[in-house]
Amino acid sequence: MELLTRSELRTLLAEHDGPCVSLYMPTHRGGSEEDPIRFRNLLKQAEAKLAAQGMRSPEARDFLAALQDFQEVADFWSHQCDGLAMFVSRDFKGVYRLPGKFHEEVQVGGLFLVTPLLPLLHGEGRFFLLALSQNHVRLFQGTKFSMSEVDLKGVPKNIEEAMRNHDRDEVLTFHSRRTSSGGWGAIFEGHGVGIDDAKDDLLRYFRQIDRGLHPLLREERVPLVLASVEYLHPIYRQANTYSHLEEQGVDGNPDRMSAQELHDRAWEILRSQFEHGQQEALGRYQQVVKRGNATDDIAKIIPAAYRGELKSLFVASNTAVWGTVSQSSDQFEIHDQPKSSDENLSNFATVHTLRHGNAVHVLPVEEMPSGATLAGIYHATHA
Repeated sequence: MELLTRSELRTLLAEHDGPCVSLYMPTHRGGSEEDPIRFRNLLKQAEAKLAAQGMRSPEARDFLAALQDFQEVADFWSHQCDGLAMFVSRDFKGVYRLPGKFHEEVQVGGLFLVTPLLPLLHGEGRFFLLALSQNHVRLFQGTKFSMSEVDLKGVPKNIEEAMRNHDRDEVLTFHSRRTSSGGWGAIFEGHGVGIDDAKDDLLRYFRQIDRGLHPLLREERVPLVLASVEYLHPIYRQANTYSHLEEQGVDGNPDRMSAQELHDRAWEILRSQFEHGQQEALGRYQQVVKRGNATDDIAKIIPAAYRGELKSLFVASNTAVWGTVSQSSDQFEIHDQPKSSDENLSNFATVHTLRHGNAVHVLPVEEMPSGATLAGIYHATHA
């Protein structure tokens, strides 16, 4: 599974040589015959939308060629996750298999549609889980609802690979036994090799893992939960440089746990802090709206988002406000029914809020302030 990083999100948020085509669809883990069929139908919709905006059919097919190549790649469809997100413009192509159940959607406009991605990047409930043993290293990206393994590069697969180039006079073996506290502790055995050497090997192994994870996690700010037998936790913490490693981890041999069991045990650790964060944001809105420092008026939210005046933006998931935006982006019209040339103004507000470095919360509509489609909290300096 591809890892969608904050750096890649910034690329999606940037200006592109449009039009920008965004395609989302649910997929089946392990593949399904209906996935490529659904994909072909979405490509036809994308071609029709491009044609409606004035692009000739041959040009539209050429424009989408970068995505059409995936139609017949069997290996691609047999390695799907929960959802597929694809983006293409004249200067960019991005394809992501992700642990998110997306609604089927095609959008063509001046900006990439990023709102469905935010629960995987900024939303309450996103986390990483590192399943670590002497025999296997696996990294998972998860949300409240699901978790999928991330393809790892530059990380040793096991301690044998990590130690392959390390000189050793004796073969070192170690096993575990139950301690007086009821947990499991390590016993190291080896002729001429001390316990400190064994721990040094583990520390060297873990430092290689930490270095390998750095390119993936260096810009992340979400929790990382460690799953391993108990005696490995303190040694890995000594090697770790990721500042959001959770104090509590999943104890036990992760090689004997399914991805679902690992997810469920990690979520039990993280549930309270995520639920608190979301309620805190909504509580702030209710406090400041009485003083005029927050609004659910779409006519005020969209220009405020464009100018960077919103500290926080709340967006109802799976909804959209349609309309047109002037070339200078300071004037717009809202339409009850979308027209072929319309922009998704909910996404417009999201993109510009994020470009200014401000927060976006994507919530179910029933959890939105006042049940609105969009709502926002102004910066304290807002007059």
